[in-house]
Amino acid sequence: MLEVIKPGPLSTIQDIGRQGLRHLGVSQAGVIDPVALKLANTLLSNDDDSAAIEVTIGLCEFHFHAPTNFVIAGADLNAALNDEAIYPCWRYSAKAGDKLTFKQNRDGLRAYLVVEGGFTNIDKLLGSYSTDLMAGFGGVSGRALKQGDKLSYTPSTAKSAVGGLQPGYEKLIHFIPGPHLELISKQTLSVLNDTIWKVNPSSNRMGIRLSGHSSLIHTHNIATQAVHPGVIQLPPSGEPIILLNDCQTTGGYPIIGTIIQADMRHLSQLGAGDCIHLKSTSLIDAAKESHRVQAHLNQLRLALKNKEQQND
Repeated sequence: MLEVIKPGPLSTIQDIGRQGLRHLGVSQAGVIDPVALKLANTLLSNDDDSAAIEVTIGLCEFHFHAPTNFVIAGADLNAALNDEAIYPCWRYSAKAGDKLTFKQNRDGLRAYLVVEGGFTNIDKLLGSYSTDLMAGFGGVSGRALKQGDKLSYTPSTAKSAVGGLQPGYEKLIHFIPGPHLELISKQTLSVLNDTIWKVNPSSNRMGIRLSGHSSLIHTHNIATQAVHPGVIQLPPSGEPIILLNDCQTTGGYPIIGTIIQADMRHLSQLGAGDCIHLKSTSLIDAAKESHRVQAHLNQLRLALKNKEQQND
């Protein structure tokens, strides 16, 4: 069992999220960095979709009440096991009574804590373990973790330390131009590409609000249509919103772009005041980036399999 001693600013149960239900008004939820989740689960021989604790900023503490192996992936939130520093994308072993702490973010915003075999006292709801904070369901009673929560897992024997290369996070984010670019201005695309955008403090798991250029202020509306994580909306204020996992399923703001799937993981680490560049790209190049990310995951799986065979 893993007990929450201090939950930090925001710690929630998340997996890959709810797929194929947006037509019913059900948001995706889930981890904002699915690559980090898959890396962690791969290192533990879990299913890709085994749930994690998504830790935001840090400042939290957990106690292990039974032995297990675990991985933290994503940002470096200054984690320590019994006050000894541990690092992202390495498999560690914990004993009963061990203390896991996250002090404060050293680099990035979100980390993902996964235990071997996954948490066993959380039920799937609409095909996912994920917490939908806006709708208030999934995870642990549809809410963030709080002091005293206990997450069960099947105890496991200690395994040797092993790690995997975690791709770095970038501030250059690629997007596919959207259908309403010229509705705003013929210069909208060049403004998006040439501006240094700053992350607004009001950003959250629903979306990242950007500021940086006043020329995109407008008075246009569109018929309400489907939206999804990665869509870049432009409200009348002229400050773009990049939708994230907890976003609504429809919207009436002009759509000026969509972040490519391979770059969505970078958005997980953007905090208030961070500056980013947006760069338009093609569908062909977007597909190449997705294939590159998948190849990295496949390479790790193959390396771990070869290592296990050598140890047999």
